[in-house]
Amino acid sequence: MSDRQIQHLIAGLVPHGARVLDLGCGDGALLAHLREARGCHGYGIELDDAQVLACLKRGLDVLQFNLEEGLSMFADGSFDVVLQIDTLPHLRNAETMLRETARVGRSAIVAFPNFAHWPNRLRVLAGRMPVTKRLPYQWYDTPNIRVGTFADFEVLAQRLGLHVEDAFGIDDHGRVVRRWPNLLASTAVFKLTQR
Repeated sequence: MSDRQIQHLIAGLVPHGARVLDLGCGDGALLAHLREARGCHGYGIELDDAQVLACLKRGLDVLQFNLEEGLSMFADGSFDVVLQIDTLPHLRNAETMLRETARVGRSAIVAFPNFAHWPNRLRVLAGRMPVTKRLPYQWYDTPNIRVGTFADFEVLAQRLGLHVEDAFGIDDHGRVVRRWPNLLASTAVFKLTQR
């Protein structure tokens, strides 16, 4: 499964013309795709200098700061959709960032590698940490602070009072998985709103 396949599936969840905030936007590929294919506009937030430069080269509006500092510069409901694509594993306080995401966006789309995917389970059963396309780092050099599962995120969203409007997995071939996503999906995707 390529990042581009994930990008297209996630883009399908974003309404045409939406005002979007992309947290940890990387090189801006998703935000650029949303602008071109769905008429969306908004901002990306990225910390890495090279990624910020890549966003600027794409003609995107990008703010450079650390997400750990929160989103206090944005008012409640400032955006139609807030994206957190592969950012949660890198944040120290994921719970606070999910609350902030729900506060500044009318809806949120969160995606992350699903640690409970069956090949990962087999690798752990064999006594080793998984190294896959979605979890490409060795345990000793990973930028991830944490790993999560589809099922664990459902529990966290409920505890935070977030409504799961849609949830599915994406398998290694880029196909949507709605049956047993905790077991069969390498990527978990959630569309959330406040209750």
